[in-house]
Amino acid sequence: MNKGNHCRVRRKMRIFLQQKETGLYFKDIQSWTRTPSEAMDFLSSTAAIDFCVTNKLNGVQLVLKFEEHQYDIVLPVVTSQTQQQNERPSSSV
Repeated sequence: MNKGNHCRVRRKMRIFLQQKETGLYFKDIQSWTRTPSEAMDFLSSTAAIDFCVTNKLNGVQLVLKFEEHQYDIVLPVVTSQTQQQNERPSSSV
């Protein structure tokens, strides 16, 4: 059996929080950076979202960065606090 056909390419993914308006990446409490290599790399997307909820961070998005940048993914972070701010009062007819 040729093991070469069954090799898997392992891709490293880093998980960041980024301010939507400025494009800055979260580094530490009260500290943001332009450079992803200086930013906090979360262990999982769930950990990053939980961090946003715990620390009441709004206006951020989740950035999944790969070694090959064409595979990077940007996702909105929606917390219950964010949802409440975006909800509009409905008028009764």
